[in-house]
This record gives sequence, structure tokens and C-alpha cells, in this order.
Amino acid sequence: MGRAGASKNHEDGPERKCIATGESEPKQGLLRFVMGPESQVVPDVFGKLPGRGVYVTASREALELAVKKKLFARGFKAPVTLPEDLPDEVERQTLRRLVELLSLARKSGQAVGGYEKVKDWLGKEQATVLIQASDGSGRGKSKLSTPHRGKFIGCLTADELGMAFGRQTVIHAALASGGLSKRVVDEAQRLQGLREMVGGNGRTEG
Repeated sequence: MGRAGASKNHEDGPERKCIATGESEPKQGLLRFVMGPESQVVPDVFGKLPGRGVYVTASREALELAVKKKLFARGFKAPVTLPEDLPDEVERQTLRRLVELLSLARKSGQAVGGYEKVKDWLGKEQATVLIQASDGSGRGKSKLSTPHRGKFIGCLTADELGMAFGRQTVIHAALASGGLSKRVVDEAQRLQGLREMVGGNGRTEG
């Protein structure tokens, strides 16, 4: 995310205005919505659906405000219908997209899962992003540190990380630099804003 006063158009791409906050920010920090053929509001998680888009900051608070205040109708300048569980549906779609991106990164050799492999990548300074399950053991997670000038992702559960790596559960994962890395980080930032981080009882290392 860009800092206030920074020239974000050049560094982070074009900006759009959030219909809930009224503030402009880079598109990767926003959720895009389009109006479907039956005037229904449709989340555009991939950012590729045709039609005029309206944008909401990637946070549950902003999205719930947009729903409550009927701001989508104002944004589209037309009557619209909303699914009752729009915030939950957007979270589900964002999660699915993030898991798909992580799976692609794994298959292309840009991601590894499991404590020993992640530790090895960190030691070789091969990792640029550390990913740890939100419900993993705090003691176990403290043994690994975010790469210098790297990123940390902690919004996925062990089961969700497991889906990306073709295993039942995964506590630790890492990403190397590459085209998929930024896309994973951007999608994870959206997901983190959409869900409340609730601590679990912890999982064994995996």
C-alpha cells in the first residue's frame, strides 16, 4: 500500500475511489464490483468482468458500510439487488483466488510448504515471503522470521494452506520472488481485510 502523499499512480498503478470511504487508493487495495444483467451486484475478484465497476476498500467494515448505506445503487447510479451475504461471498471468492495462486506458485517451484523446507529457503535467502497458518502453534511459528525486507502472510488457516499445497494441513510456507509473489501478497492483503483474525488453539508443526 502506498503512503499518504506518495505518488502512488506510478508505483502502485492507477487509483480508484472507494464508495464507502470516499478515499482514492491503488486498485490492488480495493474490491471491484460490476452490475449483472439482472441489476445484481457481482464481485469481480479477478478484475476482468465487463462493464462499469465500482470499488470498495478491501475491508469487511467498508464493505458492510457500503451494503448498509445502499452505496452500490449510488455508485452505479441505478437500482441494484444485493445478495444477503455479500461480505461473506466476497471473502469466499477471495480465499479461493488466493489458494489458486498459491497452488500455481507451488507447481511452478516458487513456493514450498513445511517447516524444514521453509527454514532451508530462509537460510539460503531464497524466500521473500513467509506464510504461517493463523491457527498454528505460536511457539512453533516464532522459530521462523520474516525475510529481511520481505513480506508476511498470516491470514490463512492450516487447512486452507493445506489446500494450496495438496496436503491436509500446512503451518509454514514460503514464496520466492517472481511474478506470482506480488499477486499472492496483494490477494492476501484483501483477504486479511475481509476476515477477523481469531486465534485458535494451535496446530502441530507441518
